[in-house]
Amino acid sequence: MAKRGKKYLKALEVFDRKKTYTIEEAVDLLKKMAEQSGRRFDQTVELVMRLNVDPKYADQMVRGSVVLPNGLGKPIKVLVLAEGEDAKKAEEAGADFVGGESLINKILKEEWIDYDVVIAVPEIMSKVAKLGRILGPRGLMPNPKTGTVTKNLEQAIKDAKKGRVEFKVDKAGNIHIPVGKVSFDKEKLLENIISAIDAVIRAKPPGAKGQYVKSITLSATMEPGIKIDIPETMKKLQEIAA
Repeated sequence: MAKRGKKYLKALEVFDRKKTYTIEEAVDLLKKMAEQSGRRFDQTVELVMRLNVDPKYADQMVRGSVVLPNGLGKPIKVLVLAEGEDAKKAEEAGADFVGGESLINKILKEEWIDYDVVIAVPEIMSKVAKLGRILGPRGLMPNPKTGTVTKNLEQAIKDAKKGRVEFKVDKAGNIHIPVGKVSFDKEKLLENIISAIDAVIRAKPPGAKGQYVKSITLSATMEPGIKIDIPETMKKLQEIAA
């Protein structure tokens, strides 16, 4: 087991690791831990959901995206792979990088990844396929299921800039989603967290059986994770939906 630093161990004194907390309580605790640790950077808040699925089966794969209502607290660089009139539309919509085959070759030759989101039009996807080994492992490969393969470039770019986050279950059945910064107002963090949880629940695959969500944890970059009360969270989502 890795040796923990003094700040991390001090953070553990703030809460009981055996307990579960409401989302509101967890956000308060994260802010308290960050304040006590006195770290010199604005930590990212991450949501981790452990799901009762086995992603090696196609009907149990969980993948999707969510537009966080309050963004991620950083500027998002958007790359659009398109040509002709579509490329012009992408430039007018505010994409940071736009191009076709020449841009694809640049990514291939230089393994260039200085961007946060990649969007492509359907017509160019046969050429984009060769980027799988570079973009795939980094979660950047365009995909129709996440809205990043589309003809509606204006909306896709707008969503990406606002704070659309893609998610995909890993081999162990976990989903990791950044939901903002510790410095965010409590209400803004809560809105982002609830939106992310709701998106994962809506992405429940047809092959999932039994209790879909096994655990929910909230943490900051350098702080320990806090377990979230699942029944209380589901009740909150139902109240919002109503």
